[in-house]
Amino acid sequence: MAMQTDQRAQPRLPLSRDRVLRAAITLADTGGIASLTMRRLAQDLGVEAMSLYNHVANKDDILNRIIELVFSEVAVPSGDDDWKPAIRASAISAHGVFMRHPWAAGLMMSARGAQRSRIRWMEAVLGTLQQGGFSADLTHHAYHALDSHIIGFTLWLVSLPAVGEDLKDMAATFVQKTPLDDYPYLLEHIELHLAEPSDPSPDDEGEFAFGLDLILDGIERLRDQDR
Repeated sequence: MAMQTDQRAQPRLPLSRDRVLRAAITLADTGGIASLTMRRLAQDLGVEAMSLYNHVANKDDILNRIIELVFSEVAVPSGDDDWKPAIRASAISAHGVFMRHPWAAGLMMSARGAQRSRIRWMEAVLGTLQQGGFSADLTHHAYHALDSHIIGFTLWLVSLPAVGEDLKDMAATFVQKTPLDDYPYLLEHIELHLAEPSDPSPDDEGEFAFGLDLILDGIERLRDQDR
């Protein structure tokens, strides 16, 4: 019997900083950032809460480090590539990462301390723009336009109370209960939302890419004017 018990026993994974941080990301992804507490994290890892402090300083340390890990998932543009597709691919990658981790964009704006992965990304974006012929001043403005679109659009999207069919149901109910005769353009806008397919084509890159392309085309035009 003892031999059978030993054979069935599963080796316990040793606690490490990486394991703590990965568990914290999973917890935030599934329950929101408010669900991330030291006690809940310890429970998910099957350890006592005090054991966590052998690997992280405190909760703020965890928050800074998980932002660091999440941002490391973003594709970094390369100055060796054509600036426009490189910046576009990186921006779409960043938006995708923040949508996979809906808590991350908001936390990044409030987290204290520098995230090295974000600093590397910023340096790469700024360098790619300047190597693409943008002046330092135009690079400054272009970077902020891109960054605000990535963060702002993502924060708006993740703050919506519902998505997909739930959002369409809300829109349909709004149309039914609201006298819209005096708001024909708003009604048309809502009807376009209702007409959107539930399963869009893989070629449809969505509203984020639409706005991104407007920004890229605009800053390209300004760069050409400077020249």
